[in-house]
Amino acid sequence: MNEQSVKDIWNKYIRIQADAPDFDEVDVWAFGDAPDHANGLAKLVMEGKKTATSSSYSNYLVDGDSLPVRGLHNIILNGDGEAVAIIVTTDVEIVPYHEVTEEHAYLEGEGDRSLRYWQEVHEAFFTRELKQIDQEFSDDIPVVCERFELVYKMSD
Repeated sequence: MNEQSVKDIWNKYIRIQADAPDFDEVDVWAFGDAPDHANGLAKLVMEGKKTATSSSYSNYLVDGDSLPVRGLHNIILNGDGEAVAIIVTTDVEIVPYHEVTEEHAYLEGEGDRSLRYWQEVHEAFFTRELKQIDQEFSDDIPVVCERFELVYKMSD
């Protein structure tokens, strides 16, 4: 992670957003599990096509991370670990994988935005993630479905 880019984007944001939270209440992360994945998904966020994401609930438990909550500010990194955008969580729901909706798949903004596409890529993604914590994928794993709003992006 490029810490200077994180500080820079946050300092630019708080100049225009007076009621922003303290920096220690902000999450900093990249989408996906590879640099090219992080780049592609960050680009979709910055274009306004991606307004939702999903993650395996089990990873939060194993890692001891807090679940996202409404109002959480997130600094999004690209594949090089540079801060490129700030999003704010607007809604969080935990549902079994097989109950993720077509609407959520569409809001994730990936591929053709269909539920079928979402299921294909996320089954593979969750399988890789769960394998790292000695768990197996199934259609009923709990999935954290998060919606967000883009509130700041770095200029092109």
